[in-house]
Amino acid sequence: MKQSNSKKLPQILAILKKQYPTAHCELHYSNPLELLIATILSAQCTDVRVNQVTPLLFKKYKTAADYAKVPQKTLEKEIRSTGFFRQKTLWIRTLAVRLCEQHQGNVPKTMEELVSLPGVARKTANVVLGSAYGIASGIVVDTHMKRVSYRLGLTLQKDPVKVEKDLLRQIPRKSWIWFSHAMVWHGRRVCKAISPRCPECPLRSVCPQRGV
Repeated sequence: MKQSNSKKLPQILAILKKQYPTAHCELHYSNPLELLIATILSAQCTDVRVNQVTPLLFKKYKTAADYAKVPQKTLEKEIRSTGFFRQKTLWIRTLAVRLCEQHQGNVPKTMEELVSLPGVARKTANVVLGSAYGIASGIVVDTHMKRVSYRLGLTLQKDPVKVEKDLLRQIPRKSWIWFSHAMVWHGRRVCKAISPRCPECPLRSVCPQRGV
C-alpha cells in the first residue's frame, strides 16, 4: 500500500538526523550476550528499569553457561522488578542452554538463528544484530516505532511485521540501525503516547498527526 507521507521522507530523515545524530540503544551492555538478556528483560518494561537490574546480573552471570545453570527461582527473584519475570526467566534459561548446545555459548549473527531461540522475535533480533554486531538486518519495531511511524504517515499498519515491511521499503538500508534508535528516542522524548508534545516537535511541519 502506498504511504501518504512518503514524499516527505527525505525531510523527515533530515530533521531526525539533525535532532538525534547519535541515537543509540539505551540499554546498558558490554557484549552481545548482555544485550540479548537486556532486550528480553525490556519486554513490557522500561529501559531505565532494566538498566537498574542488569549491573548486578551481569556481574554475577558472565556466560551463557552461567544462565543455563542458575535455578529458576533464583533468577526469578533477581529480575522480578522487570515484570513477567517467570516467563522471562524461562526464556533466558532455555535460550542459554540452546546457545551452549548449538552455538558454543555465543550469540549468533543471523536473523534465522536468533529468532529460533526461545523468547527471541524479530524486534529482539534486530536490536542485537544492529547494536551488538552492526548488522542492518531490519528495523526495530517496538511500541514507539509503531506509534511514531503511524502518526508521521509512514505506515497505515498496526501489526509490527507489516509496519517493518512498510518502513524497509522506504528507509535506505544504510540508515536502518540509526533510524530504529532515532524514532524510539523521538517517541520517548516528544511523540509520547499520551499528550504528545506537538507544538514543540521539530517534525511538526511534515507530520500529518495521524491519530493524534
